[in-house]
Amino acid sequence: MKKTQSWMLYAGLLVLFWGVWGAFSSLPTTRYGYPDEMVYVIWSLTMIIPAAFILARQKFDRRPAAAGYGLLIGFSGAGGQLVLFKALALGPAYLIFPIISISPAITVLLAIGFLRERLTRLAVIGLVAVMISLLLFSVTSGSGESGSGPWLPLALLVCIAWGVQAFFMRKAATIAVNEATTFAWMAVSGLALVPVAIWMMGGLPAGAPWQAPALTASTQILNAIGALFLVMALSRGKASVVAPITNALAPSLTIVISLLVYQTLPTIYGVIAIVLALGGSTLMVYSDEKRGEGGDDPSLTAEASDRRLAHPT
Repeated sequence: MKKTQSWMLYAGLLVLFWGVWGAFSSLPTTRYGYPDEMVYVIWSLTMIIPAAFILARQKFDRRPAAAGYGLLIGFSGAGGQLVLFKALALGPAYLIFPIISISPAITVLLAIGFLRERLTRLAVIGLVAVMISLLLFSVTSGSGESGSGPWLPLALLVCIAWGVQAFFMRKAATIAVNEATTFAWMAVSGLALVPVAIWMMGGLPAGAPWQAPALTASTQILNAIGALFLVMALSRGKASVVAPITNALAPSLTIVISLLVYQTLPTIYGVIAIVLALGGSTLMVYSDEKRGEGGDDPSLTAEASDRRLAHPT
């Protein structure tokens, strides 16, 4: 399978798993009042399953550099989750999520600045469309909440953390850190923050019906497997292309599923966001595929060129 086709496959699987997860992830809280922090605890446990799966197929990289990148990726992602819970307790979700949704812009800027990735003209147009769609997804007509407050720096911190996480996933691939090693460290980092989540709750919740943890586990396993697909997509494709596409298309699928399951109609912002996400993502994928067919990649750096010579495919 060609490299371009490979990242597209895993990005598509990521969109599928995260799109379905997004549509049903709030059920444990809305239906049973299950604490968000407890959802984090169960999510961290579900990460063990895909970690064991990929570790059975790839050798764990014991290099210190691999551990360093793995911990940076893991703690930036898991830490962002915990900070998000605190932000949502202090401020309105419809203002917080649009801020977090621009995290791919940070990934793109870091990839262009430090990995010297370049975008074609078509890809730039697609990127702009996708970024606009990300800002529109969570916009609602609510206006009764304060536009700023203590939640604002927390939301910005989550945005930065998740943008940096995706960049380091791609950076780890440039030194040939395999997916198993990266994901294993992500799972370890998530588990390491479980005591913090329990402390934030004031202890483990008592009296929750068995359906709450069961439903949480069944939805969060989709989240965990999707995270593995993100690692695999970013190890094969450009961070400046993969991150915006996956962050735009997963909410699109979530809206479509919600429309079918909950019989709810998207707002006009949601409709525009879906159109921009699909159109922009198509342009970026088409541009990246044509670049691959053209042979030489003008964005290829000397470091990447040396890596291809050392690890021919």
